[in-house]
Amino acid sequence: QVQLVESGGGLVQPGGSQRLSCAASGSIASFIDAGWYRQVPGKQRELVATITRGGSTNYADSVKGRFTISRDNAKNTLYLQMNSLKSEDTAVYYCNARRLEVGIGLHAYWGQGTQVTVSS
Repeated sequence: QVQLVESGGGLVQPGGSQRLSCAASGSIASFIDAGWYRQVPGKQRELVATITRGGSTNYADSVKGRFTISRDNAKNTLYLQMNSLKSEDTAVYYCNARRLEVGIGLHAYWGQGTQVTVSS
């Protein structure tokens, strides 16, 4: 029903920058909130950043001051700008969005993930 597709991952040098994109098949403006998560093999998936329909943002302590979450409603796309990257940022990054569905309630959608590797 709703598809989220991440892109922009790849190999990045420590201290470098990378921008991730999450393209939605529907209108991003219809979602209550959206966010980025990341996961390392053998570890629990963790929240990186979120943004509400009203534009409020929240970040994990580990990425504050380095990462910025944003959206472009006209392009139906969510972004994660990553600066001053560290080796510990290496993970698979996932896009997430939630909205109210008729007869269901609040429902979450996930992308397939994109690999980000920070190494020299």
